[in-house]
Amino acid sequence: MAEAAAGVGRFKSNYAVERKIEPFYKGGKVQLDQTGQHLFCVCGTRVNILDVASGTMLQSLEQEDQEDITAFDLSPDDKVLVTASRALLLAQWAWQEGSITRLWKAIHTAPVATMAFDPTSTLLATGGCDGAVRVWDVVQHYGTHHFRGSPGVIHLVAFHPDPARLLLFSSAADTSIRVWSLQDRSCLAMLTAHYSAVTSLTFSADGHTMLSSGRDKICIVWDLQSLQATRTVPVFESVEAAVLLPEEPAPELGVKSVGLHFLTAGDQGTLRVWEAASGQCVHAQRQLPGPGRELTHCTLARAAGLLLSVTADHNLLLYEARSLQLQKQFAGYSEEVLDVRFLGPKDSHVVVASNSPCLKVFELQTSACQILHGHTDIVLALDVFRKGWLFVSCAKDQSICVWRMNKAGEVACVAQGSGHTHSVGTICCSRLKETFLVTGSQDCTVKLWPLPEALPSKSTGPDGGPVLLQAQATQHCHDKDINSVAIAPNDKLLATGSQDRTAKLWALPQCQLLGVFSGHRRGLWCVQFSPMDQVLATASADGTIKLWALQDFSCLKTFEGHDASVLKVAFVSRGTQLLSSGSDGLVKLWTIKNNECVRTLDAHEDKVWGLHCSRLDDHALTGASDSCVILWKDVTEAEQAEEQAKREEQVVKQQELNNLLHEKRYLRALGLAISLDRPHTVLTVIQAIQRDPESCEKLEATVLQLRRDQKEALLRFCVTWNTNSRHCHEAQAVLGVLLRHEAPEELLAYDGVRASLEALLPYTERHFQRLSRMLQAATFLDFLWHNMKLPTLPAAL
Repeated sequence: MAEAAAGVGRFKSNYAVERKIEPFYKGGKVQLDQTGQHLFCVCGTRVNILDVASGTMLQSLEQEDQEDITAFDLSPDDKVLVTASRALLLAQWAWQEGSITRLWKAIHTAPVATMAFDPTSTLLATGGCDGAVRVWDVVQHYGTHHFRGSPGVIHLVAFHPDPARLLLFSSAADTSIRVWSLQDRSCLAMLTAHYSAVTSLTFSADGHTMLSSGRDKICIVWDLQSLQATRTVPVFESVEAAVLLPEEPAPELGVKSVGLHFLTAGDQGTLRVWEAASGQCVHAQRQLPGPGRELTHCTLARAAGLLLSVTADHNLLLYEARSLQLQKQFAGYSEEVLDVRFLGPKDSHVVVASNSPCLKVFELQTSACQILHGHTDIVLALDVFRKGWLFVSCAKDQSICVWRMNKAGEVACVAQGSGHTHSVGTICCSRLKETFLVTGSQDCTVKLWPLPEALPSKSTGPDGGPVLLQAQATQHCHDKDINSVAIAPNDKLLATGSQDRTAKLWALPQCQLLGVFSGHRRGLWCVQFSPMDQVLATASADGTIKLWALQDFSCLKTFEGHDASVLKVAFVSRGTQLLSSGSDGLVKLWTIKNNECVRTLDAHEDKVWGLHCSRLDDHALTGASDSCVILWKDVTEAEQAEEQAKREEQVVKQQELNNLLHEKRYLRALGLAISLDRPHTVLTVIQAIQRDPESCEKLEATVLQLRRDQKEALLRFCVTWNTNSRHCHEAQAVLGVLLRHEAPEELLAYDGVRASLEALLPYTERHFQRLSRMLQAATFLDFLWHNMKLPTLPAAL
């Protein structure tokens, strides 16, 4: 603990939220504007608008009813956005300003499930869960049509691209497509060829052809002149969206002829291009491993040449439409964040492990996101090597992956290893050099994995894939799941923490047991070595953190303060303080020397599983079950500097006040004292005025020249002074001036005047009674004095 005494001046006192990575899309519709610059998506009660270039959120629109958004659509001219909420209200937005221009009742008897604009941006069709389709004129603000007859939920509506034809298409639970004539106000035809729900309708540029897709694994091409199916293409997957491609050659997509080609997105998780005439798949993306890859949406921004697809994991992928080259990735929703780490030599990136087989790497400066595929089950833990380029992950699929980030910020998997017989729940990297890593598993064993020397500088193995790692040592360490492993700063010791309520110390590389730390009442979630002292910190489900001596395995200190399990602990301030996070959603800062909890940071709403500190010790990173990742900034120095500046300003103002009083410039002095918001200082000024030979006139003149807000403050101060018999005379003098010269109406308009008067009345009455009693006593004394008969003094001899 020698370092604790030396580091007093370096103690941290507070962290502030610098940045939050929050969910912005939780499923449902996504849409690009015509320019491809803005992305619209639903997140609960809000429609979020993202800037595609930077990934930052520009607007978050929420209706006044604060109900979940059930449908939305952006007009083809990109000017009008309409949203529908579960409260059966439709809202029309000037979305660039973030304001509602019109709000009206949907008239549907159940929530609106889908909506679409016509090509002229004047008509809006809404399909409800009540089986009705309604058409609205958004310019003239009235309902134009009401079509009934569809069974169940209307989940799809679309206008014909030629506004002159006035046709509306809808699909409901009966799997047929209904064609409505706006002119005749009737159903022209029912297109029945699908055997399962129709998922999308898309039209050719000339308006003569329509493509429908369904979960029955077929896509159908329709002739809109005859309203007949001309071609059925089996696509061998449940299709969630199909897009007609522009009729022009695109060699990179296998489109060599000018005929009709379309692209499908479905449960296989790949985008595939089909030739309608032959029914052949001419191009398919490479299949990536792991679940959650199913595609749920796909949309084409023709003018911008961009294609947007959405996975079941709520990841949004933006492609260049002509080549399907990946342009951007967005992680819409991380569900439960299980671990977080800073990446890069300057902590420029963060990597997030959530309830998913994918890892997400965010660049802090630009919000750019990369989604990494390598595991086939949920990633449970992360760690990063000292230099920041290499990092490792372990997962429920019993494997580990080593990843390398290059100077451009691109990440690739360079090594993989497997050998555990259960989920690998914890992983730790060597501290001095990039030589080995240690994993702990539910199979109660720890494995030591050496890294080949050439690994950090090359990206692939001899066969072009990741290098395969082999475990050098395996040790059965505990009787229950191993929740945490930590390697000492000198790479010679290993600590393990388990669900069996103990932590153990091992010598590396042979994994020989050196000792056991026992004392916790519940399982251990985290173990961590001090960077400076021979001390181990353990965090437990019993709500405590303990510090242990490595020499004799004794408990040095216990920190109590969390109301639930402590999930992570980290040393900060060169080993003199601790940061801890718990399942109560709190992050706490502790000073080791005095066991004091210096600060409690409350920004998460659920278990904080991930906690990591930056290299420079000026930032911390937390990730929690509320799917939020928060970047904290150490604001200790800033707050101390601010406090120092305030103190200096107070000293300067106090000196200025003394000078003004000495010069008898009472108005300036009183104004300055009120601005300091210190009742006692204001009282000193009032007393100085009263000591003046012409006190009454000067007090009156000074008080009346004050601004109204200053008079309001003075009245509040009078309430404080009036409670004390020593200062009541000053309060009554000020009150007298205000009552004599301010009209009652003006006084009643003062802020908080009623509360002030209620507080003034009882004390004023008490002071009056006290003065009355004193006056009576003084009068009686005077009477006695005048009526006393002094005896005559004897004559001098």
